Amino acid sequence: MIAPDLRKQILTTALAMNERGLNQGSSGNISARHGHGLLITPSALPYEQCTPDDVVWIDGEDKVHGMRKPSSEWRMHANIYRSFPQAGAILHAHSMYCTALACLERSIPAFHYMIAVAGGDSIRCAPYALFGSDELSAGAVSALHGRSAALLAHHGMVCFAVDLEKVLALAVEVETLAHIYLQTLQVAGEPPLLSRAEMDAVLERFKGYKP
Repeated sequence: MIAPDLRKQILTTALAMNERGLNQGSSGNISARHGHGLLITPSALPYEQCTPDDVVWIDGEDKVHGMRKPSSEWRMHANIYRSFPQAGAILHAHSMYCTALACLERSIPAFHYMIAVAGGDSIRCAPYALFGSDELSAGAVSALHGRSAALLAHHGMVCFAVDLEKVLALAVEVETLAHIYLQTLQVAGEPPLLSRAEMDAVLERFKGYKP
């Protein structure tokens, strides 16, 4: 079996994603870079029923290896890895608060300094496109330019990090920010935002915390 330990880590992360309320059932998907390709969760199989053998390997030429079909979003994962060499793991989920904003086609602006955790002064929302399509993949890559997290209109969220542990932590942080932002909208409408200069100072400070 190719990379058995990494396959186990992917499943552990997928289960943790659901346990933390980021995802439901077999929706969403998680992958990790492996060589010139990637390992990704299978399509339509509840994570509780998955074994390491069910994790699908897609090589650098987009050829699928394994006894299961890969997640329908495998193309988005593959193109994110190609576009962002720093990406070691990707998490896509239909988390409640990110998805609520995505259904409103709203980005998350700089209402809180922790927006910088995703690499910029906003978390963009990519335009709607059919799941599993080239258009969805292209929109996600565009929305992730200069960022490590994005919303997908009428769909969910996607983020990447250097490894599986960090991508799960990032997803939790982004979902928390989405929750707080929705609450501020309910209480008082659009909140005041931090300026570009203020966010630039935060981003500069964050550089000191990168591993």
